[in-house]
Amino acid sequence: MAGLASFLSPCTIPLLPSYLSFVTGVSLKEADQKLPAGRRISLILNSVFFIVGFSLVFVVGGAVATSVGSALGHYQVWIERVGGVIIIALGLHLAGLLKVPALQQDTRFQLQDRPAGYLGAVIIGAAFAAGWTPCAGPFLVAVFTMAAQLETVGQGMTLLAAYSAGLALPFLAAALLMGEALLRVIQRASRHVRTVSIIAGVLLVVFGVLLVWGRMGWFFGLMQGLTPAVGH
Repeated sequence: MAGLASFLSPCTIPLLPSYLSFVTGVSLKEADQKLPAGRRISLILNSVFFIVGFSLVFVVGGAVATSVGSALGHYQVWIERVGGVIIIALGLHLAGLLKVPALQQDTRFQLQDRPAGYLGAVIIGAAFAAGWTPCAGPFLVAVFTMAAQLETVGQGMTLLAAYSAGLALPFLAAALLMGEALLRVIQRASRHVRTVSIIAGVLLVVFGVLLVWGRMGWFFGLMQGLTPAVGH
């Protein structure tokens, strides 16, 4: 859900056509025409390798967060409290009740020219993950804080893989819709971006309060009941 909310954020939806055109090398106008089968397959594969690129960055980040959390085990209570306060502030920012200038940047690729081939798509995905982090900051901080509470690196990586999937699936769906159909979907989705931000902000505030209050054990118990694979 955090990955999906990141995808629906105000600094992702408007720039989605630009992302996809840069990643795939296919403009929306070209995508509206009947592309040769080989070109269509290339479009999809470039999108998949782009997803692989940003997923690798996030999954490695999950491993680092869990490792740091384990190394600072004696300070776990303070990690929870400080992390909770930060998440509450980020939630208020999303809900529009607090302005954090660093999180109001729009996200732009730092690459001037598109690297060739599928490896280039992976590189673009990694650059996207790094450059887009301020936009997804509220969600990533919450997920990384959760990862820091987990016992093993594998669990942290699994958690961030789930986040990446929530972001990746709509990206892939958008690539399949490249063209006028995508623009229509974006126009409809844009009407609900503010509502999504408010709901996500409220949920982050609740999550932050649980951290500060020291009720993460209860929260993880609830999550294990819903998704038992993450807890084992």
